[in-house]
Amino acid sequence: MEARRKMRFAMVCSSNMNRSMEAHSLLGRAGLDVASYGTGTHVKLPGPSLHEPNVYDFGTPYNVIYDDLRRKDPDLYKRNGLLPMLKRNTSVKLAPQRWQDNAGDGLFDVIFSFEERVFDLIVDDMHNREQRMLKNALIINMDVKDNHEEAGVGAKLALDLCQKPSLLDQHMLDGLGWVLLEGADEDWEEIIDDLIITFEKQHKRKLTYNMAFY
Repeated sequence: MEARRKMRFAMVCSSNMNRSMEAHSLLGRAGLDVASYGTGTHVKLPGPSLHEPNVYDFGTPYNVIYDDLRRKDPDLYKRNGLLPMLKRNTSVKLAPQRWQDNAGDGLFDVIFSFEERVFDLIVDDMHNREQRMLKNALIINMDVKDNHEEAGVGAKLALDLCQKPSLLDQHMLDGLGWVLLEGADEDWEEIIDDLIITFEKQHKRKLTYNMAFY
């Protein structure tokens, strides 16, 4: 019997710093095949005031950003959690990556976002890509506030959803692009709706989803 391909997950927020990286770290420790991205034009982190953010290019290593903030004001950035967050990030991967530039990273089965604006950017980007393989991807959004505490909660909920047996049993039929579940005859939209409704009732969190094709 042919071994089932391991599903691939992408966690996406605006700057690939907090929410997506907390989820990336947690799903990775759980043994899932996961990557993470941001959708912004630049990586933005809080600065000494609302009008003075710290702005970096995607691809700037987390340890470089860590050293820069520690040089600027170590007390401030330790107190607001940025230095511990960046130290965590360095243990997960090298640098923040931009979703719109990820075509070379391969295909993802489930793309999970933590903000409606990010979700919309992912959907638009996927629909604007040339669709060659008719390989489908499920895009799910759950709004999560961009702070360290909520990022931890959102990561646990993302892990719970990504570990749902019905989601992990998902097959992508080559050449057709339809989602089927083993032993299930229902339409794929009804199956996903049932999965999401069950999750929403259990966790009191609203989810939205869309389907896209590679």
